[in-house]
Amino acid sequence: MPTSKDQDIGVGIPTRFVEMIFPEQANHYGTLFGGHALSLMGKAAFIAATRRARCAVVMATSDKIEFHEPVRVGELVELTATVERVGRSSMTVVVDVIAEALVTGRRCLAVRGSFEMVAVDAAGRPTAITPDPFSPQEDVFS
Repeated sequence: MPTSKDQDIGVGIPTRFVEMIFPEQANHYGTLFGGHALSLMGKAAFIAATRRARCAVVMATSDKIEFHEPVRVGELVELTATVERVGRSSMTVVVDVIAEALVTGRRCLAVRGSFEMVAVDAAGRPTAITPDPFSPQEDVFS
């Protein structure tokens, strides 16, 4: 457990990572295959939920996945996963995928989706999530 000096950076902090889109991740149109986008988003949701719960989590549902813009081969995607709601054993994680054309710098929201993640024990049964010791707005590094 973190001490007062070593705050848990998984609480209230969005999870972010970037990935370059290569041809093997594309469909026959030369754009990011939807299944691969969902895989990346699921990974981001898993990391964000695990950082918040600090225990094993599984995906229960994905909901309202919205594809706004195509992501072309050679573009960068930045994924941001934010825990929006925490219940007794479940969390809602919203994932945004921003596409960036590296040469021009153009950025746009490409995909957005919501994932319901559930904290589980060693037997795979739902388990309680510890309360959030910080409000989402609190600076955990002060």
